[in-house]
Amino acid sequence: MSTGHAVDALHLSGWAHAYSGKVRDLYVPADVAEATDAEGAPRASALARADRVLMVASNRVSAFDHVLEPEIPAKGALLTQLSRWWFAQLPIANHIDPTAEVPAEVADRAVVARRLDMYPVECVVRGYLVGSGWAEYREHGTVCGIALPAGLANGDRLPEPIYTPAWKAPYGEHDENITFERSVELVGADVATALRDASLAIFTQASVVAESRGVILADTKFEFGADPETGELTLADEVLTSDSSRYWDAAAYAAGGPDRLASFDKQIVRDWLSANWDGQGVPPRLPAEIVEQTAARYRELIERLTA
Repeated sequence: MSTGHAVDALHLSGWAHAYSGKVRDLYVPADVAEATDAEGAPRASALARADRVLMVASNRVSAFDHVLEPEIPAKGALLTQLSRWWFAQLPIANHIDPTAEVPAEVADRAVVARRLDMYPVECVVRGYLVGSGWAEYREHGTVCGIALPAGLANGDRLPEPIYTPAWKAPYGEHDENITFERSVELVGADVATALRDASLAIFTQASVVAESRGVILADTKFEFGADPETGELTLADEVLTSDSSRYWDAAAYAAGGPDRLASFDKQIVRDWLSANWDGQGVPPRLPAEIVEQTAARYRELIERLTA
């Protein structure tokens, strides 16, 4: 987003702004930024040479490839809190540097992450038939090319979770669903298998935790990299947040009815935008009640999972 949406970079001691996406801002150590600037290279290139990156979650909200106004209050802090909580539950290495100090100005919505050699595969796991998967199933009886039993309905639990990887496209392009075989071509058989197995294992564990708190984890996506020194498979990015996962209320799901698939995320925003914007030009400003309803869903999930 050095991309089209203006971001006011923060002045954080010891850190310099390098890049902004739709909803997150990345900072590198100031000395790395200064060396990059001295070479006349784009500041974003400093990300490749920094061994630590400060990842700051903003309160911005995006839908349909647009950053919307106004922001969702406390969204960045809530997502960061949830991601940290999940990292602590999972028995797999993650990218957070626990010894690094996070600047006080962003302590509630930022982490210092170790640099990893990232794999170009988005690791999607689906436990329920919904969204784009439901659309494909109705037409072909498959999800991402994986054949499923006949007779399933929208929102049904799958016989077992399925792994449906995607290729992580360059910024500005859309990720592309790929087969497991294609992921082997991208990263090799050993890594592709490790990504699949780790993703399914994490999803299974997280689903049990969520269900014990009256919440259903319908689907999610993970990103992994390799530790550049040891090669260890390491969980990166955000994990099991409202922005990377689809969660439902288990009681509402069991009761059926129109709200059984209401998710704890920005679906309220998407629904309102679909009903009030034709996709042309600048999206309309979100009404105050839509902003508050969305913030309330983020807060409720945090409270349900971490209480």
